[in-house]
Amino acid sequence: MSGQNLGDLSKEILADRYQCDRRLGKQAGRQTLLARDLKTQQQVVVKLLSFSSDFNWEDLKLFEREVETLKSLSHPAIPRYLDSFEIDTPNRKGFALVQSYIEAKSLQEYLSDGRTFSESEVKQLATALLDILAYLHQRQPPVIHRDIKPSNILLKNRSGNSVGEVYLVDFGAVQTLATQQGKTVTVVGTYGYMPPEQFGGRAVPASDLYGLGATLIALITKQHPADLPQQDLQIEFEQFSQLSPGFTNWLKWMTHPSLERRPTSAQIAKEVLEKPQEINKYSQTLRPGKTVTTFSLFDNAIDRSTEMGTLAVGACAAIYSTFIIPVLGTIVGGFIGLSLGLLLGLGNGIIVGIVTRLWFFPLTNPKLHRQVLTAISILFCTSTSLVFFWIMNVIIEVIMGGSMIFHNIDMDIIFLLAPSLIAGLSMGASSKSIARWYQIESGL
Repeated sequence: MSGQNLGDLSKEILADRYQCDRRLGKQAGRQTLLARDLKTQQQVVVKLLSFSSDFNWEDLKLFEREVETLKSLSHPAIPRYLDSFEIDTPNRKGFALVQSYIEAKSLQEYLSDGRTFSESEVKQLATALLDILAYLHQRQPPVIHRDIKPSNILLKNRSGNSVGEVYLVDFGAVQTLATQQGKTVTVVGTYGYMPPEQFGGRAVPASDLYGLGATLIALITKQHPADLPQQDLQIEFEQFSQLSPGFTNWLKWMTHPSLERRPTSAQIAKEVLEKPQEINKYSQTLRPGKTVTTFSLFDNAIDRSTEMGTLAVGACAAIYSTFIIPVLGTIVGGFIGLSLGLLLGLGNGIIVGIVTRLWFFPLTNPKLHRQVLTAISILFCTSTSLVFFWIMNVIIEVIMGGSMIFHNIDMDIIFLLAPSLIAGLSMGASSKSIARWYQIESGL
């Protein structure tokens, strides 16, 4: 952790025991110092709240709450409470909190140094932090950190593909649910990492989960969440990352602007992180509006897909055959094309339904869902149509006595690749239509 010169504090010994070394951080009326405990010779962190010109009584309330909270916590990934005392000297008046010092770098420092994190490492971080949050949220009353962000997360002994030991620090914004009962709550936190409900003074366990999700997005994109585009208050980060669909959906879930559509606990968030398909169990939490059943999903996907496939492939086959055998080719090719289009549409509809049911049920990322379905349909239907039209070409050559009709590049492009692409793009448009229907039915 970086430090700064202390000026008049550099030679000061607080409470006849803590010799100040360097400043770790400073806010209005508050300072965080690295000091040495002259009794144990250990380095410690001292947080000072001074009665200066910019003193705010609300800061004192938060400071006292931090002291009482740290006293009650005992977790290896959270700084230990060591001491607290009042300062009343000719040079300084205020309060001090002493806690254990963790010699480690913050995620913010890693970002500033240009370090990158793989999806595997980010998941390791998520797992470790969810364990810490589960401990805090299971306290009675639950403890809400309210300021999860890269500068408040430390990594120690990072090496290779391991993120090392993970610590959560700075409980200056901490709050228990008990303090909210019938009282005016101070709005604290960091813009970009705060969920919408926290701006209104409300904080619950799911609020910390939002902060964790936003922090992980910052690591992945190397951008402050507030600088990323948004749609209906939802952070849009997909274009700045290359993540698996399951992890992308999980992050969108964690950072959903609606409190009711986020995971309700750290345990549930961890369960879905490890097994993305388990998100289905919490669909009612995620989607309180319309419910899309598996039957209606497959029924709509197959219906839309077969209709488009029959028309697109049937028309292409008819046109293709007309150039080879006028009139008769139109009839025969059209009939064969309609049959293939029906089968192609049926297969595409089933694939679309399966992909949606396995990885996008319930729907948390409409844009990614639409892109995935379109890409799969175009690839599947273009390649299948290409094989079909090539077989048709071979059959027609045999019927016509083996004459080599279309064995040059220009003709192959016109009579094989072109209709296949038309069929593939048509099915891609069909899948995009299915995705839009699913988004509307999901209430998004």
